[in-house]
Amino acid sequence: MTAASTAVPTATQPPDTPTELSLTDALRMAIEMQRERLFDGAETLYRRVLAVVPEQPDALHFLGMLLHQRGRSDEGIAHIERALAAEPAYVGAYNNLGNIHASRGEIGNALLAYQRALALTPADSAEAADLHNNLGALHKVQRRWAAAQSHYEQALAIDPRHVNAHNNLGLLHAARGDLASAIRCYCQAIELMPGNSEGRKLLGITYYTVGKIAEAAEVFRQWLADEPDHPVARHMYASCSGIHTPERAADNYVEYTFDRFAASFEQQLNERLNYQAPQLCAALLQRRLPPPAAELVVLDAGCGTGLCGPLVAPWARTLAGVDLSRGMLDQAQTKGVYQDLYKAELTEFLRLSPDQWDVILSADTLCYFGDLHEVIGAAGRSLRPGGTLVFTVEALPDALDRPFRLEPHGRYAHASGHLRAVVEQAGLGLLDLDAVVLREEGGQPVHGWLVAARRG
Repeated sequence: MTAASTAVPTATQPPDTPTELSLTDALRMAIEMQRERLFDGAETLYRRVLAVVPEQPDALHFLGMLLHQRGRSDEGIAHIERALAAEPAYVGAYNNLGNIHASRGEIGNALLAYQRALALTPADSAEAADLHNNLGALHKVQRRWAAAQSHYEQALAIDPRHVNAHNNLGLLHAARGDLASAIRCYCQAIELMPGNSEGRKLLGITYYTVGKIAEAAEVFRQWLADEPDHPVARHMYASCSGIHTPERAADNYVEYTFDRFAASFEQQLNERLNYQAPQLCAALLQRRLPPPAAELVVLDAGCGTGLCGPLVAPWARTLAGVDLSRGMLDQAQTKGVYQDLYKAELTEFLRLSPDQWDVILSADTLCYFGDLHEVIGAAGRSLRPGGTLVFTVEALPDALDRPFRLEPHGRYAHASGHLRAVVEQAGLGLLDLDAVVLREEGGQPVHGWLVAARRG
């Protein structure tokens, strides 16, 4: 049966609107609706296509992606696998299957999917270069350094101008302690694409990682001179130079940074596999709350990609998330545990929701605030009486005799004395103030504070 001879019924339309679409037109319309985030309509059209042609591979593939976007990843994977059973040489379906598995931290399944896609792809094509780059990222998070380097180098052999592969090879060298090679890779990426912000950012990061703060500041100064309105250049120059230090990270810096983070599966993998704050917050809640009974109203404040969501959902009758980044919220939606997701600045959101939450948790969000009095005060008023606040921040040694400081990596660190003061001023009772390791960065532990407080 050909697309031209297959009719798909549409939803009820005005009398002068066609009531049937060809298969090709129905798929095109569904894909466009999915792109515009009109998920209900897109899903309806995909299912109507499949009612006519049950094993139509494109409808199965794109419906699978949509189901993943809506937080129903198991169903999505099953649909994509049906698409591959119907069309075993479907490279795009293998690639997206790999993306879903990678986003779930299922490295073995992701590797298998990308390897099958690569086997079906012309060896000298741009698609093959992208797949080698993806495979390199998967091997890197497994610390299989030689395999990762081989794939990045194969990507560059196919496409010497593959900027992401240059940057990722630089990250690999940095992870192995070869900072000279890392700097060389970032410089190559910048030469290939002078406007590529990622190479400049990584070059500056590499300098401050080895203690060359002045050199890092100069990288960011030159970047800011070229792009005066770039939020990352502005924030990172302030971080490394100490000039025009903001009271908190600007909204446009947070949105820019984390929208791009959400689109990078390499960064998501590193977050998922090398990041302890969600588990630490969940463990502290377990100590401070009754056993999970799905009866609390819970806010994930700065929910990011939703890593905390599945860990705290057992306590929640309602689980909401708030974040400034639309890209992060889209990723959080795929976890399938949030009833509500809000795009908003955190302090203002808390001000507008007084006496609403039984639990507020915030994993590695408050490190983008300097003075915490305002945001913790808003959190205290947003809790219901008896409500619990749990959060992490990065640690500033009390011996420095400063309440907080913007560090060269662009995040704020806070002294324990400042945390005690802001909790007390918010009218909360301090329950826990524990020294923890939040994650590794550049091979070094990132020390932090894990805090619990309760409204009386």
